[in-house]
Amino acid sequence: MSSSSSAESEVKVVDPGGGSNQSRVRDHNLRLVMSLVQRHGSLPKSEIALRSGLSAQTVTVIMRLLEDEDLLLKGEPVRGKVGQPSVPMSINPDGAFSIGLKIGRRSADLMLVDLLGQQRAVLRKHFSYPSPKVIKRFSLEGIDTLTDSLAAKHRKRLAGIGVSMPHELWHWADKIGAPQKTMDQWRDFDFNTELTTEHRLPVFTRNDATSACGAELVYGKGSGLHDFLYIFIGTFIGGGVVLNQTLYPGRSGNAGALGPMPVRNHKGEVSQLIDHASVIKLEWMLAERGIDPSPVWKNPDDWSAFSCIVDQWIENTAVHIAATTVSACSVIDFPAAVLDGAIPATVKTRMVDACNHELSKLNMQGLLTPPTIIAGSVGSDARAIGAACLPLFSRYFLDPDVLFKEQA
Repeated sequence: MSSSSSAESEVKVVDPGGGSNQSRVRDHNLRLVMSLVQRHGSLPKSEIALRSGLSAQTVTVIMRLLEDEDLLLKGEPVRGKVGQPSVPMSINPDGAFSIGLKIGRRSADLMLVDLLGQQRAVLRKHFSYPSPKVIKRFSLEGIDTLTDSLAAKHRKRLAGIGVSMPHELWHWADKIGAPQKTMDQWRDFDFNTELTTEHRLPVFTRNDATSACGAELVYGKGSGLHDFLYIFIGTFIGGGVVLNQTLYPGRSGNAGALGPMPVRNHKGEVSQLIDHASVIKLEWMLAERGIDPSPVWKNPDDWSAFSCIVDQWIENTAVHIAATTVSACSVIDFPAAVLDGAIPATVKTRMVDACNHELSKLNMQGLLTPPTIIAGSVGSDARAIGAACLPLFSRYFLDPDVLFKEQA
């Protein structure tokens, strides 16, 4: 989404005539107005008309309709020096709700969010590895619990269920100590069908790191960046790509899947990034020292009990993330990489500092603008929030993969 009026006017659909196109154009214009208001927090009618390219009359009709449907709220009039007072309109948080399910390799989260993407309730489950049976039971029971927590009038405004999960979850079973037979059950497990059959709500799925990247783009610091590489440190490391303020999913929806990227150690041996820059690496380091690694995922907000080992993990991880960032920026001229993860906030801050320190050691001659690494602002819940927003954007806003493009 964008603050550029010229870019926003480019996405206006012009009615080519004919009744069959009227509903399509009307739906697009409704989404356009909702997206503009969502992006800027609140906007008056005159500003919406300017940024969208729609006529003042059309905007008036649309805003009245959205207000009648409780999707927009009217603010207090703002009086200027001349003319009629300006009345800002904002998104009504209670206008719609959605449920996001994050399936991870060590935990699963169910989150209820409102139309602003704000958390209303969350349920979590930790495990050593995910099995379809356990996740299905947690999901079905949890969705009922979250639905029941809504007032009766709000249950009718539940837009759907979004699911974020790793691509081909059955891979790397050995790395997380999971039985391959159990993980192979994910190959033929149709989660969309299971949820749709039980709850009669539309279900949307997306790669977990891509979902997190989308949440950062819409709700985090990424909203102010034109292009960026997104890095999410979870049990494994993943990421996403944003170009022209648009989430770029790639041909298979896994653009920015950083885990398999080849890296070289000090001995010249080549391995994958996930072996050096993931939380699973910290678990291995703890296990090698005879320390139970389960608190890493059971207490993801506090790793102070093994701070010395965390120090070593940060140092090793930063080296490889810095090298990966330079490699990515050599292909696409990213000005920044946004780093987030399922890690304590204090650890994330230290990780960002360490990564930038390692960046300063690298030879970046040839890169016109050396990149910087900044901390993401959505946090460990980014994957669940990104999943929950899929039904909302599908129903009320412009396509989340075609967000407004801001001109350079």
